[in-house]
Amino acid sequence: MIDDGTGLFTIGELARATGLTVRTIRYWSDEGVLTPVARSAGGYRLYDAESAARLELIRTLRELGLGLDAVREVLAGETTVAEVAAAHVAALDAQIRSLKVTRAVLSTVAKRGATAEEMTLMNKLARLSAAERRRIVEEFVEEMFHGLDTADPDIRERMRTSALSLPDDPTPEQVDAWVELAELIQDPEFRAQMRQAAEFNAADRGHETPAGASMWFFKRLVELVGRAREKGIAPEAPEADRVLADLLGTADRAAVLARMKASHNVRLARYRELLASLKGTAAPAHEEDFAWVVAALEARAGR
Repeated sequence: MIDDGTGLFTIGELARATGLTVRTIRYWSDEGVLTPVARSAGGYRLYDAESAARLELIRTLRELGLGLDAVREVLAGETTVAEVAAAHVAALDAQIRSLKVTRAVLSTVAKRGATAEEMTLMNKLARLSAAERRRIVEEFVEEMFHGLDTADPDIRERMRTSALSLPDDPTPEQVDAWVELAELIQDPEFRAQMRQAAEFNAADRGHETPAGASMWFFKRLVELVGRAREKGIAPEAPEADRVLADLLGTADRAAVLARMKASHNVRLARYRELLASLKGTAAPAHEEDFAWVVAALEARAGR
């Protein structure tokens, strides 16, 4: 406090009282968030006790990461500390999510030994906004089901909402899964495969079938093929004939093969694995059983 009976402080005295540097206080004063109450005869800036309290508030807000514009609004009474804090929390949450994605991308790059081009693509896809991810998925689903009025609406909706975003704290494996998934569902060849599966689904639903027939077939397939695989029976082995006969009876095997290849192929199995990775759930079971039937039918095609 200067010794003139006014109870005012110079910047140096304010710095010693608060532990802040003279340079910092002068900068805040120059920026208009700590206005001096007077000037000394020599032109030095002077501050009062209220200025010291104001300085403590400025320091606290700055330490919490608020910009000077936000500090000015609080000090001017244009907004409350609570409102600024809430806005800052939202901004920090977004920053934290971004940092987590950055960490996951870098971990994936380090693990895969990715090239600069691969890293750039990975980072770009991982940082797509929720709206951009939604657009990619919805375009994919629309191409699959366009014009197929009898297709299962539940399947359509599940596919639309299944992979719109990464988790808030993605693992490197989940970043990898989303990047691969985004590339896969934009691949014209894969889209054509999925379209064919949707067409078969629509055709099946367009004809009357016994309730639960699909579930019965699935359970029967898992039971028969699971038993055959446990015995070590290869799809092309003669013993597989009995398994196919028990499973398919007199059904048109060429038609069954076409449907199964559309809904249970390597790329579609990978698609399901990627979705499971994103959701943090177990990979779909029994894909190998379906692959066994496909291989067995292919081995006998044309006979």
